[in-house]
Amino acid sequence: MPLLRRTHWRVGAALAGAAALAAGVLSVAAPASAQDAPASAAAAPKADATRTPYKAAYNVKLSTDAAGVSWTGTQSITFSNASTDPLTEVYLRLWDNWRGGCNASQPIKITNFTGGTLAPLTVNCTAGKVTLPKALAKDESATVSFSLSIVAPNISDRFGRNGAYNYFGNALPVLAVKDGAGWHLDPYADTGESFYALASDYTVVLDHPTAMKTPATGIRSEVGNGPGRTLTTTVGKQVREFAWADGPYQKSSTTANGGVAVNTYWTSDLSASTGAQMQSVSVSALNDYGSKYGQFPYGEMDVVIDGTLPFGGMEYPGVVFDVPSQNAAAHEIGHQWFYGIVGNDEYRAPWLDESFTTYITDRHFGDEGSGCSINWSTSAEKMTNTMAYWDSRGGPYSAVIYDGGSCTLHDLRRTLGGTAMDKLMADYAKSHWYGVSTTADFKAAAQAATTVNLTSFWTSHRVEG
Repeated sequence: MPLLRRTHWRVGAALAGAAALAAGVLSVAAPASAQDAPASAAAAPKADATRTPYKAAYNVKLSTDAAGVSWTGTQSITFSNASTDPLTEVYLRLWDNWRGGCNASQPIKITNFTGGTLAPLTVNCTAGKVTLPKALAKDESATVSFSLSIVAPNISDRFGRNGAYNYFGNALPVLAVKDGAGWHLDPYADTGESFYALASDYTVVLDHPTAMKTPATGIRSEVGNGPGRTLTTTVGKQVREFAWADGPYQKSSTTANGGVAVNTYWTSDLSASTGAQMQSVSVSALNDYGSKYGQFPYGEMDVVIDGTLPFGGMEYPGVVFDVPSQNAAAHEIGHQWFYGIVGNDEYRAPWLDESFTTYITDRHFGDEGSGCSINWSTSAEKMTNTMAYWDSRGGPYSAVIYDGGSCTLHDLRRTLGGTAMDKLMADYAKSHWYGVSTTADFKAAAQAATTVNLTSFWTSHRVEG
């Protein structure tokens, strides 16, 4: 297997990532505990751990030229406070500024901000604090709006350019999440993902040349917009983020179970037969996962195949970017359930999406994980380490989180029995549909599925929390 800087499908213990940014955890501190306060002081009220803001609705209108590299327009976000604590501020994440940093070359720029006061960006210019004009009580709403400029950098990546094709993963500013740990303002993780978002609604209008294809999150509709121009509107309901690509792709469409439209796009270096093969694999995976973990709910799935991407694949709700690999296609489709429908904090618990998706991909291809093992390199490695640990270590991340994590779930299947494990996974997906999974949640669900005490199982597999 060739050396890849980053991959998002199973690659085995031998894969080594290149040097990544040293990662630290940056978050707003929670209120001091009673033990930290002077003896004479009253204990501070405990903060509400409810995840907020929620019920977000993103409305975006963007336009591009013939090259599809630069997009400009407007964005608004309406949101509500889910917490009993007043919400005085929110944070925007401009994830793709991580590479340019805080200088004039920032690829994501916000101007003409209304609905609050946007402070100077922090966390390598990926986070912006917005002070609201008034505090929001529980279930009160507010809207922020701004002008937006996005320029894909000249590098082949999940956000970048690859010849005539442009990729816009994590390009739209999104709301950060506040929960019991405070605001999640973690740095960008280049080895894996840092993303943590609540299910939201997106309506995105893309104004582009008619000759340009724009695979994207959501169900699309198209209308003409003058000579040689098209307005593509895509609507994504209860998705965690929005991504798109553009370029002179070839395209084929078919239908999966439940009437899901599956659109396959491929670059000029690939053949129509390769596109057809990848389409078949994607439909098969959608149907299989839907039958096991719940019907795919988004109505449309766009599969983008590029033969020269430097990574195996990358997942977004309703759209994936892949190299022409059956394993990559099935894996990224699997992420529609684990990270997409069943969300998680990808920075603090990467195993909850990558290990689970690798496991269900194995099961899809009939791999029972027989004889698998976890190759720990050091005593510090844990299945539940955060990206703050993994992002500076490269290769062990794939060996532990992908291979070792899937092996953990195969071992759990052998412990519970196949029928019980299948029911556990199906019930767990149903109970966390559009919600957020945690390690503690899954451990509790697994323990409830058996009379066997799983304490030693979690210890031996280094699953903590």
